Order: sequence, then C-alpha cells, then structure tokens
Amino acid sequence: MVCRAIWAASDLEVRQLGGRPVIAGRFPYNTLAVLADRGTVRKETILPGAFDFTLNDRDREVNLLMGHSFDKPLASRKAGSLELKDTEAFLEFVATIPEGAERATHVTDALAMLGAGLVKGVSPGFRVPPKDVVPGAESLKPEPGNPGVMIRRLSALVLYEISLVTRPAYEASEAELRAWDRANAQSSTGGIWLP
Repeated sequence: MVCRAIWAASDLEVRQLGGRPVIAGRFPYNTLAVLADRGTVRKETILPGAFDFTLNDRDREVNLLMGHSFDKPLASRKAGSLELKDTEAFLEFVATIPEGAERATHVTDALAMLGAGLVKGVSPGFRVPPKDVVPGAESLKPEPGNPGVMIRRLSALVLYEISLVTRPAYEASEAELRAWDRANAQSSTGGIWLP
C-alpha cells in the first residue's frame, strides 16, 4: 500500500497568458503533514532547500500531474512548460498548458476542478536518497509537547513530480481559480496578478 502525504498549496490558481492556461501554485516549507496509515499517525515536514538537488540540475525532469498519475500529465520541466522557483518559505511552480493539451480530457477535467474549487492542494512526489549517499537527508524529532509522536524532518530530497490533489493535509492553505487580467499584468503584486 502506498501512503502519500498531501500538502496544501497556497495561492494555487489558473490564469491565461497569451491564450494559454497557466496553473500557478506554491508548496509551503516548515509545515506539518499528518499521515495516517493503518491506525498509525505520523507527521513530517519538508525543510527549505530540500529540493536543491533537483532544482540545481536543470536537466532533471519534473512533471506536474493530476493526482500522482503519470498518465495525466499537465506540464513538464524538460518540455519547458513547467518552471520551478525556490524560496525560504515555499517552492513555487508555474505551468503553462502546452498548445493542444487543453483538449485532453484529463487537462480539461483538471482546469474545471480547479475552477470549481475541488482541487485544493499539491502533493510533491519525491524520493529520500539513501543514507550512505546523503547522510542526514531525513531525521526524526519528537513533537514539542507530545514526545510520543515523532516528526520526520526531510532536508534533502529528489523531486520528480508535483501533483494537484483534492484533499490537502493543511486546511489553512487554499487553492482557487483566478482569472488572468492582462491590464493587471503590468503591475506586479508579489508575482500574483489579480483581476
């Protein structure tokens, strides 16, 4: 059984740029995901800089997917339709839906679900490198005030995909559909342009 953490996105939105749909979002660092597997609760957090290996290797492929399905691609770093930007607070992505792809059923469905507010978060697909290759890539730390629960802290990961998902682990985050307004594109508001 595969158990995946679902992390919330902040500022997940759909825009139009040059007639192409654009999906933009952020994956927050230093926030907790709660994973429940067969009655056991685990928590984990991804630290800033954890994706440096992937981000610094421009030839490494990363895909934007719908629901962790490689059969439902939305954008690709190697194809030039997915851009990634890292800060201390979050990993930001901007995905331009390639010409013709919006006719694919899963792309139409993804855009419709974003617009309806049914897709509310992102979940990164990653691997933890082996301990002999990257010592300290993951560590366990007791939860403050609750020493019976351990938090897995992830500091070095190999990112291979980011997925749009319906159920984020962080309720405080939000995802929404916003319209791209070309008039507002001239005035930047922190990289997000609102109508």
